[in-house]
Amino acid sequence: MSNKTLAILKPDCVEKNLIGEVILKITGAGFKIKALKMVRLSEASSGGFYEVHKERPFYKNLVEYMTSGACVPIALEKENAVADFRKLIGATDPSKADEGTIRKLFADSIERNIVHGSDSDENAAKEIAHFFSRKELLDNFSE
Repeated sequence: MSNKTLAILKPDCVEKNLIGEVILKITGAGFKIKALKMVRLSEASSGGFYEVHKERPFYKNLVEYMTSGACVPIALEKENAVADFRKLIGATDPSKADEGTIRKLFADSIERNIVHGSDSDENAAKEIAHFFSRKELLDNFSE
């Protein structure tokens, strides 16, 4: 069980001015923020981050969307972080997400779904490293 995961508040979250509301949901669910920043992803950075989806038909649109505006990557800590965060955000398609989940509450579509969450402990470690140096993470961030 991992105790860390990565969230990204996507460009639609930033555009809709929902950063504060989504962060309140996250911290209200017991997650501790260990690092946070607002960035504008380049095509290279976004493409590298989503490389696992490179062969998928939605890859090009995903990279385009993620570079369309600012986003907010957040390193989070909590027991069982990956699974608990994925449960909190809900299904990728907000119409299929459980009531009360972040995507059900705030997302518009499967493409504009407000938030990214790591899908495995291994990916969480890679994804956090994509956005944050060790120096940027709080000292008590677990290994």
